[in-house]
Amino acid sequence: MDRKLRNRIVLYLFLAVVLAFVLIKLSGRKPAPKISAVTPVRENLTSSISSNGKVEPISPYVMRAELNTFVEKVYPSEGQQVKRGQQLLELDVKDAAAQLAETRSKLLQAQDDLRAARAGGRADAAAKAAGDLANAQKERDRLQKNHEALLHLIAQEAATQDELATNDLALTRAQAEVTRLTAAKQEFERGVKLDRDRAVLQVEQLKNEAAALEDKVRQGRITAPADGTLYSLPVKAGDFVKVGDSLAEMADLHKVRVRAFIDEPDLGGLEENEPVKITWDALPNKTWSGKTEIIPKQVVQRNTRSVGELLCSVKNDKLELLPNINVNVRINSRERLGVLSVPRGAVEVEGGRRYVYVVKSNQLGVGKSTLEKREIHVGIADATNYEVVSGLEEGELVALPGDVDLRDGMNVIVVSTSVENS
Repeated sequence: MDRKLRNRIVLYLFLAVVLAFVLIKLSGRKPAPKISAVTPVRENLTSSISSNGKVEPISPYVMRAELNTFVEKVYPSEGQQVKRGQQLLELDVKDAAAQLAETRSKLLQAQDDLRAARAGGRADAAAKAAGDLANAQKERDRLQKNHEALLHLIAQEAATQDELATNDLALTRAQAEVTRLTAAKQEFERGVKLDRDRAVLQVEQLKNEAAALEDKVRQGRITAPADGTLYSLPVKAGDFVKVGDSLAEMADLHKVRVRAFIDEPDLGGLEENEPVKITWDALPNKTWSGKTEIIPKQVVQRNTRSVGELLCSVKNDKLELLPNINVNVRINSRERLGVLSVPRGAVEVEGGRRYVYVVKSNQLGVGKSTLEKREIHVGIADATNYEVVSGLEEGELVALPGDVDLRDGMNVIVVSTSVENS
């Protein structure tokens, strides 16, 4: 065998060994997994928040009982439209009316007593006190003059000492009576002043009592304070009501307020004057429009949820939304036009960062591609898509999750592709 032939045989054997080795290796490999992919495109995204809420009247009027009594008559029915001044209820106020009549009589007497006290007391009593004192003073003055005359007569020996003594005794008694009647008149005047002060207080007290009773009598006739809908009428004729009990509630329901319960993670996306859509399960084909008004300033516990209470104003032109009903609330918090978007399912989160697997062509195998793990930054999101702010270019192919766990550098076979918003 010549040398050339021998070298050729050795080369063939070597190639056969290499080929066998390659075939063995290839036969031990797992086939490349098949995946689906999507091509992100530009579209309009609207980030919305959905929750539940309760309808409330904006400026309700609540009429309450001002006295313990019975309901005599109920005029309108619940849900009826009423006009300002229209009578709604009539309460039993007979006892209050009787008390008012008695109080007014006492007030007239007290006012008469006050006028007398301001005039110096009762005319007859005041005249008697002044007259008795004046008569006593006159008698004292007369005896004093007699005393002086008797002294002159005694000097002329025309009167005796006994006559002087008798006159002086009478003079002493007269002076004592003047002193007593002066004190009595002063006491009478002090009494008149006390009576005047007492009468002033009594008149004021009786006036307040009369005013309170007049208000109670007026409260027996319950009327509508404004035009609106009588949405709550919890009493009927014959019911006993106590002070503070609710008799009726009404409001203008053409514009209502919805108290929406927003979960804590969604509170950061709320702003004033954002559009709101309201739906009610009882009228599934109806939608009501409104806007956000008061953003929550605190979080409260509501059953198992931690929520903020967002207040929204809602138009209710046909008066279909009723106070206290439970509704569904959707808030269109933010909108982006013509942004690059990627499906939520294609985005993975690790340590607060978001990643996608970009499909790159692979030159080693026909029909095979390689996955590249790439970080992206996102903006707003709707129910299905994220806005891509950076990290991904328009037209690139992004792997969708399937039966296998995707990883960086994995060889895959793309069996189906779609446009993101198709």
